[in-house]
Amino acid sequence: MKGSCFCGGVSFEIRGEIPDLYQCHCSLCRKVTGAAANAAFVVPASDFAWRSGEDIVRTFVRDSGYRVDFCSVCGSNVPNPTRTGESVWVPAGLLDEPTTSRVVRHNFVGSKAEWDEIGGSAVQHVGAAPAVDPMPS
Repeated sequence: MKGSCFCGGVSFEIRGEIPDLYQCHCSLCRKVTGAAANAAFVVPASDFAWRSGEDIVRTFVRDSGYRVDFCSVCGSNVPNPTRTGESVWVPAGLLDEPTTSRVVRHNFVGSKAEWDEIGGSAVQHVGAAPAVDPMPS
């Protein structure tokens, strides 16, 4: 599976199946995306490879440790390592090809925007889903 940023300058490849997705509704993810939630998934670092543009990726880290990597040309959020470094967090909207993966959980619904109405049958967690490292490093 291949993915890229809005301008195409940053591209990557994921080997193997794309895992099911989650949506994070925390205030930080809303700020980063400008949307109600951030749809993403996590893959083992060994299944991820940059194809191009790693040199134009920039990083912003808040004092809390929350990290966002983005294309310095178009501003798209791009993949980055999770806190353990064993996995890579990938924004689902960057995928260039269709996937059969679906949103199976909603994280941090306890702090979702008051105007955010979550539909569907995915499991909702007040905070993070148990045993998941959904946050970028």
